[in-house]
Amino acid sequence: MNAPIKFYQTGTFTVGNRLLAPEQRTVQASLERSNSLNSGHRACQGCGEALGARYAVDAAMRATDNQLIAANATGCLEVFSTPYPETSWQLPWIHSLFGNAAAVGTGIAAALKVKGRNNVRVIAQGGDGGTTDIGFGCLSGMFERNDDVLYICYDNEAYMNTGVQRSSATPPGARTATTMAVGEQPGANFGQGKNVPLIAMAHEIPYVATATVADLHDLEDKVTRAMAIRGARYLHVLVPCPLGWGSASNGSVKLARLARETGIFPVFEAERGEVTAVTKIRRRVPVEEYLKPQKRFAHLFGTPGHPEMLARIQADADRNIRRFGLLDEAAE
Repeated sequence: MNAPIKFYQTGTFTVGNRLLAPEQRTVQASLERSNSLNSGHRACQGCGEALGARYAVDAAMRATDNQLIAANATGCLEVFSTPYPETSWQLPWIHSLFGNAAAVGTGIAAALKVKGRNNVRVIAQGGDGGTTDIGFGCLSGMFERNDDVLYICYDNEAYMNTGVQRSSATPPGARTATTMAVGEQPGANFGQGKNVPLIAMAHEIPYVATATVADLHDLEDKVTRAMAIRGARYLHVLVPCPLGWGSASNGSVKLARLARETGIFPVFEAERGEVTAVTKIRRRVPVEEYLKPQKRFAHLFGTPGHPEMLARIQADADRNIRRFGLLDEAAE
């Protein structure tokens, strides 16, 4: 596994007072990058999804010697990268409907198998709306059949492309266009939604993992590991959305890191339904540090605020920490 950097970054290529070795650096451009999602797209400033997709697809291209085909659900990633008649994709790329990217990926993989093209691999991509909601049936079918596809969900926790409506990945208490910040229990309801990584594990497919754009080396390593496996694989990536979250455009990486360090978003790997590795929390922080920079949670703070809802969110984070063994006792 990739060894995590032990010090907080203070500059582009530095941690603490030392210069990072070249292999530890996260660079935007190099001769080794395929730039599969190229410049010129129309993502918002600070878009976590554009960053996550660029690194994930480039890692898949490297792992397959550039022999890769992508199916892409309707959503932000599709809309900002392919405004007709332009495209930012530099690989064979197929736009599917909102809910059938997994099925289209399955069809591509089946066609390649019939043609004997075992060296060409397939990924399918979608946001949380096209994955946890509209495309959930197709995704479960892909898992059940163990089709040779890596499905990547870029989770920005709502339907951002159509006006920030709630999805089944929207966290409790979050304000969206369909979960108003009013009433005794404002925002998205507690006790609803789907934890798709755990559902994927319940299918006992070969590989399931979560990642965030706060650790791009970890994201790339997990894509590389997934592409070395045959069968159904699932990668769930947290990608903050400044527009939908009401956060600063330069804060996406920091928010993704805080989501992990609070325990709200556990980062782990699993094989055949069993957790095999977790990313430990280095410096445990209260959930308020993650929630306050986001305007979608502003109604939970102030006077009178909703301290009881904050307590429930903290309890959920604590449960994740216990369930996955996330706490680095030595660091604490």
